[in-house]
Amino acid sequence: MRYARIELGGRPHWARVDDEVVHVLDGSPLSGARPAGAVVPVGEAVFLPPVIPLVFYAVGLNYRGHIEHAERMGYPAAALPARPEIGYRANNALTGHGSPIVRPADVSGRFEAEGEVVAVIGRTLRRASRAEAQEAVFGWTIGNDVSAREWQNADRTFWRGKNSDTFKPMGPWIETDVDPLAQTTTVRVDGEVRASFDTGAMIFDPYDYIVETTKYITLHPGDVLWMGADSTVQLEPGNVVDIEISGIGVLSNPVVLDL
Repeated sequence: MRYARIELGGRPHWARVDDEVVHVLDGSPLSGARPAGAVVPVGEAVFLPPVIPLVFYAVGLNYRGHIEHAERMGYPAAALPARPEIGYRANNALTGHGSPIVRPADVSGRFEAEGEVVAVIGRTLRRASRAEAQEAVFGWTIGNDVSAREWQNADRTFWRGKNSDTFKPMGPWIETDVDPLAQTTTVRVDGEVRASFDTGAMIFDPYDYIVETTKYITLHPGDVLWMGADSTVQLEPGNVVDIEISGIGVLSNPVVLDL
């Protein structure tokens, strides 16, 4: 089953997505929802981020390819992790499928995309077992972790290099019936494949992170966990970047310059 949030009549609505139409729902599928009657063709739907999380969690350096790239770039934290450790991103950075990624005018240097599978939590969890972690995932969506690398390296925190407005496209929907660890992630820029990797080739998988996180932090329905990427891809204004994860869909966004 695919669930999305769409804009209709100037307001956000949950919806169930079929191949050709979007069925508007009354309420959230995370807490129970009923069909509202309205139907929109998929091609006419305006997709919003499929969930606005209470807390936006993100994994860094969870694939060997990314770590090797970071080592070559001289990133001091580039090393194989000894255990699952989580970080945070800001909700203001979220934007939906089809919406522009805005590169600030004063960004210079590497402006990069990373295609990531995203776990959407469906129930409250604390001190979860691995089986409980697996049962707690409501579904999976796609994230594009956009980064301004010079800002990331220059600032004491990731406050603008990772969290500027529009730097975290997510969508287009949540897929509930897929094994994300058996899929392939492909990143295309203007239709050209720039990266492709086994989505499941992680150092620690989503359930490892959920188990470790819930030892100390309670997860809630609607929280999201971005799982990192194997590689990075350079972006320029005028590009269109597509993140495809087989079994889930394609997240597509144009890149524009903030004038």
